[in-house]
Amino acid sequence: MTDQPISPLLTEAKLGRYTLPHRFVMAPLTRLRATNPEDAVGALHATYYAQRATAALIISEATHISPQGKGYPGAPGIYSEAQIAGWKQVTDAVHAAGSLIFAQLWHVGRIAHSSVQPGGALPVAPSAIRPEGQARTYDGKRDFETPRALETEELPGIVEQYRHAARSALKAGFDGVEIHAANGYLLDQFLKDGTNKRTDAYGGSVENRARLTLEVVDAVIAVWGADRVGIRLSPSGKMHMAVDGDPERNFIYVARELGKRGLAYLHVVEPSNPYGDPFDRDVDPQVIRRAFGGTYIANGGYGLDKARAEATITSGEAEFIAFGRPYIANPDLPRRLTEGLPLAETDQDTVYSDGPEGYSDYPIYEESRLAETG
Repeated sequence: MTDQPISPLLTEAKLGRYTLPHRFVMAPLTRLRATNPEDAVGALHATYYAQRATAALIISEATHISPQGKGYPGAPGIYSEAQIAGWKQVTDAVHAAGSLIFAQLWHVGRIAHSSVQPGGALPVAPSAIRPEGQARTYDGKRDFETPRALETEELPGIVEQYRHAARSALKAGFDGVEIHAANGYLLDQFLKDGTNKRTDAYGGSVENRARLTLEVVDAVIAVWGADRVGIRLSPSGKMHMAVDGDPERNFIYVARELGKRGLAYLHVVEPSNPYGDPFDRDVDPQVIRRAFGGTYIANGGYGLDKARAEATITSGEAEFIAFGRPYIANPDLPRRLTEGLPLAETDQDTVYSDGPEGYSDYPIYEESRLAETG
């Protein structure tokens, strides 16, 4: 009998200042279980994340950087002392389980509703353009509103919100941070010309539309150092109606500017995945990867295609693969994928519910098998 060759997913690789033992990254997964007045995580979240410390790196669920940045009831924040204390429970648990964890910093921009904003204020955006669809509120889903366009003099305050959240993440014991500039949220709204109709220094040209994102990146680097900062982009995405007329040109520029800063990684939501997510134009992610020139994390349905994930690593098209939805029901995902074990199915009814059901009660494979045969 010959030994099976080791999966390329199980080889070590560098990410910023860290050397990770394998290529599995847990992608950010919004779960909406910070259902308390402080928007703080706690012991339940610590259990959930520690169970998934089978990932070499965990990227936390999207975490709002300020009360203004909040868009979803139940989403956690990372700016108050109570939130810092809650996240410290999580980071301690993940470290004890042997993994690293980055905080994803998030401002939703126009993807909010006045009922979840401080003082009932309108959500903010680069331009006063109402998105289609509905926002989550404490009273169920309600139609999106036309947001208020941010004044030019307010934008340094947005940068300061990111800086403060980055400092809070450092206090909470995270190993780094990821800036969420994807999926139609505030920074993506500034990057794309379908949502940014400004005529000041933050609108119009590609360079101007990228200005806020790069200012945020520089502010966060000043807190963490570039080798502990990543960023997530969705060049092909049209989630929340954020589209661009020339996304390849736009995001090549953004990726090159990010590459000059020596970030730990670029995390890209790719257009080829089996989940039916909305995409505008298919921007070749390898064009963006080459423009960046550094460590690249690929994200796009790889958990449903082990061969594709392995081929992506072997070919050098990515250094790491971010697995998202399969991690919900499979805390031991690296073992299941690399050993060809069956994946557990996610209970869709409990993805955004409260409490441990459908959250921290998914067993590892041995426990599943014993339950079936016991």
